[in-house]
Amino acid sequence: MEKNLKDYGFEYTNVDKVLFPADGYTKKDLIDYYISVSESMLPHMRGRPVSMNRFPDGIKGDGFYQKQIPAYFPKWINRASVEKKEGVTEELVVCDDAATLAYLANQACITPHTWLSRSDALNNPDKMVYDLDPPDNGFELAKEAAHMLKEILEGFGLPVYVMTTGSKGLHVTIPLDRELDYDQVRGFAGNIAKELERKDPKRLTTDIRKDKRGGRLFIDVNRNAYAQTAVPPYAVRAKDGAPVAAPLEWKELDDPDRGPQKYNIMNMPERLRKNKDPWSGMWKKTLSLKKALGGD
Repeated sequence: MEKNLKDYGFEYTNVDKVLFPADGYTKKDLIDYYISVSESMLPHMRGRPVSMNRFPDGIKGDGFYQKQIPAYFPKWINRASVEKKEGVTEELVVCDDAATLAYLANQACITPHTWLSRSDALNNPDKMVYDLDPPDNGFELAKEAAHMLKEILEGFGLPVYVMTTGSKGLHVTIPLDRELDYDQVRGFAGNIAKELERKDPKRLTTDIRKDKRGGRLFIDVNRNAYAQTAVPPYAVRAKDGAPVAAPLEWKELDDPDRGPQKYNIMNMPERLRKNKDPWSGMWKKTLSLKKALGGD
């Protein structure tokens, strides 16, 4: 942790507020969790604009997404000015340290959603994300699709990482060197998604319309666009049990005991104490998509 949290001059409020009523988990539990995983989580958050998913009355209340940083947020929290539409900008939180993570949790931000690019190059993503969204009770299919996708992507020499989202599916992520813009990255991602769909069209689809999926897994590449966001590693989800997005080793994906919501705010800190973070060193392996696209 860069500083003692007291050095930032804010105090926690209403820490006994129950945010997860089915489990009794409080705001303090949420704050403590984010502080405990900050060392592993922050490399995936630094420099990225954040959209805050807040639940002041707990997950059974009315949650909302907040992009524009409120005027009352302290000045020490970093921020990025992003173009909302032509001629209109807004300031978003950038979570660069454990204190900001803790502050957001104190604001009942259960899930910080992050951009796929960083504030110094907003139009150039440094990761490509495939969101494998299976039908209900379709996690086994998501695992199969992830392995198939890995095989295709590694054929281009790309490093490929996988994590459970804390919901029902998986994210497959490729770190990039920011040489290409969003349109180029999304174009490549879409072509690979189509190739994957052709391998098993009865079970996999790239059709964004839910009524056309027919119980198939949706290969979603639409997060690879300007101002779109994805759940970062170790983020908490607003669901009973307080599940978290959990990076995995590829060999762990085949473990039948590792379901989509196996890890939560209570057992993830222990996992990180006992095991190496599966995504540590990820940002030392960034590669360009230019060669894969046929460039020099």
